[in-house]
Amino acid sequence: MNLQEFTSKVIPLRNKLFRFAKRYLEHTEEAEDIVQEVFIKLWIRRDKLDEYRSVEALAMVTTKNMCLDKIKTKRYPVDPIDDHRRFLENLPEEKRRDYSDEIFKVHQAMKSLPKQQQMIMQLRDIEGYDFESIAETMEMNENAVRVNLSRARKRVREIITTTKIYDYQRN
Repeated sequence: MNLQEFTSKVIPLRNKLFRFAKRYLEHTEEAEDIVQEVFIKLWIRRDKLDEYRSVEALAMVTTKNMCLDKIKTKRYPVDPIDDHRRFLENLPEEKRRDYSDEIFKVHQAMKSLPKQQQMIMQLRDIEGYDFESIAETMEMNENAVRVNLSRARKRVREIITTTKIYDYQRN
């Protein structure tokens, strides 16, 4: 793979890889570092990238493995949610409050899930990956992905519904 092919096939994956790494690490700087390291690893292996069915899947698996290695070597405190601040800044004030509260509740609910379910929800519901790609990235079979996604969505729904009922009763 030459520089032009690498630039057109690998570099556009940056945002997906970043969001995926951020879900694992919860620190923007660390996620950015991981993405850069993944690009370096892929560049070094550029002559062999054509052997893989999907460069994107390889990049996602590499990102996941590097994040897991990072987590093993250092424990991270929970960082405040900042993923959607830029999105919210462009909204009118009245919508900003509503969206901000809902986004915060969903993120908090997702944080309570097991890491595997968090990753599957991130890949499917936020990144839009198909089940086959998620299974390959997570090194699971598709049925297990579907079951975990279903359980994750159900749990998030329960948490949000319970929170809304509690908020309503409090007011």
